[in-house]
Amino acid sequence: MFGMLKAAWKYRHFIYSSIKNDFRTKVARSKLGLAWMVLHPLTQVLMYALVLSAVLSTKLPGIDNRFAYAIYITSGILVWSLFSELVSRCLTIFIDNGNLMKKMAFPRICLPIIVSGSTLFNNVMLFLTIVVIFSLLGHLAGATLVWLPLLMVVTTALGIGIGLIFGVLNVFMRDIGQIVPIILQFGFWFTPIIYPRSIIPEAYRSWLDLNPMYHLVSGYQDILVYNKSPQLYGVMIVALISILLLIVALVLFRKANEEMVDAL
Repeated sequence: MFGMLKAAWKYRHFIYSSIKNDFRTKVARSKLGLAWMVLHPLTQVLMYALVLSAVLSTKLPGIDNRFAYAIYITSGILVWSLFSELVSRCLTIFIDNGNLMKKMAFPRICLPIIVSGSTLFNNVMLFLTIVVIFSLLGHLAGATLVWLPLLMVVTTALGIGIGLIFGVLNVFMRDIGQIVPIILQFGFWFTPIIYPRSIIPEAYRSWLDLNPMYHLVSGYQDILVYNKSPQLYGVMIVALISILLLIVALVLFRKANEEMVDAL
């Protein structure tokens, strides 16, 4: 495992240039360029806010702002977009780069690192845009923002761990690539992102604790919406789960490395 990371460090310039090229590809021949990275998730937020704010805005205690519901949704979608993009891109990472893996000799572990760097860059740009928008709406970020990097790291580890496991399996069982997007859709709606936890019947609220993304989404909402520190106990549990998933993913990846090239 440490050997793979050491090999990736030797190819750090390749990783950096790949992340930069990925960014350039996204903005090439586009007049709005970088703006598209944040316009898509913000448009999704706007649609949810317009459709559902009249129903749920009165059920968001502790937010003294007329745009409370939009702020609440935006905070949840910020972390969910990071997680879902990591899982989705890792799901097809080896299939999409099959030709590259056959033609070039490089540590395969570079691929998920490149995906992580590119996705984190996109998410940071979205976060900075959201902070500016919140400020314009009269909702200023506080000192609790110092907790956000921790949550971002844990979310990244969780997304890469799950995505890499499914990505390896997807090379040999292509049905995985069809099933995971459906699971992500269910995960989105079973996580309090566009609705508050309070509308869930009390008898079923304890089930939310079994959802790792619930703790991360709640942490983002605590920081960005309520300006308070996240519940670290739940976040630490998710961090441990993420580490275990990463270990499983790296072991599975190392064992299947050569077979994947043949399967592709």
